[in-house]
Amino acid sequence: MDSNKNEIIRKRIEKTGENLRKNNMDFYYAETKEDVLPIVKSLLKKGDVISNGGSVSMAECGIDELVRSPEYNYLDRSTVPPDEVQDIYRKAFSADVYISSSNAITEDGVLYNVDGNSNRIACIAYGPSSVIIIAGRNKIVRNLEEVEVRVKMESAPPNCVRLSCKTPCAETGECISLSKSDRQITDGCHSDSRICCNYLISAQQRHKGRIKVIIVNEELGY
Repeated sequence: MDSNKNEIIRKRIEKTGENLRKNNMDFYYAETKEDVLPIVKSLLKKGDVISNGGSVSMAECGIDELVRSPEYNYLDRSTVPPDEVQDIYRKAFSADVYISSSNAITEDGVLYNVDGNSNRIACIAYGPSSVIIIAGRNKIVRNLEEVEVRVKMESAPPNCVRLSCKTPCAETGECISLSKSDRQITDGCHSDSRICCNYLISAQQRHKGRIKVIIVNEELGY
């Protein structure tokens, strides 16, 4: 990437970060994904109970290995039988720290997330004492109109492929609702495997600093 383009992107990240702070969310800048791990580690305390949402960005930054350290009490749903996963989801509400990514972040400092099971958006909204969001620069959009298109083209379809969900977007690469001129942000398919079920817009927060957002100057996740 040439220096002029990188400077434009960096200014966009900084603008978004300033507006996250105005909305009572803490903002951290990471130049590369390798810079994320020490930031996350600085936000954790020995003995913390940690849980997380399904996040490709988190894995790409090596956070999975960090939280499995014996220094922490990690609620790892990947190690329990399927019939015990719901119990992990419920325990996450009382975790000290919840780590996730965000489907999109608007330039005016708003987080946007869509879920199927909705354990992730539930914990972002309420429960864990601290929420850490890790997002690449590709998650930044101008406004909620761009949020909708981003999720329906760049986020939900590849996630449906990753999760082996039998949805139209997994086959075509975009949500069927995009062809509608009068669509609503919640429009989509009626597949039993649909992952766009519940929607969370996180604007100005009442509890200052509970949500920490790390934006990485690289493309991460979906």
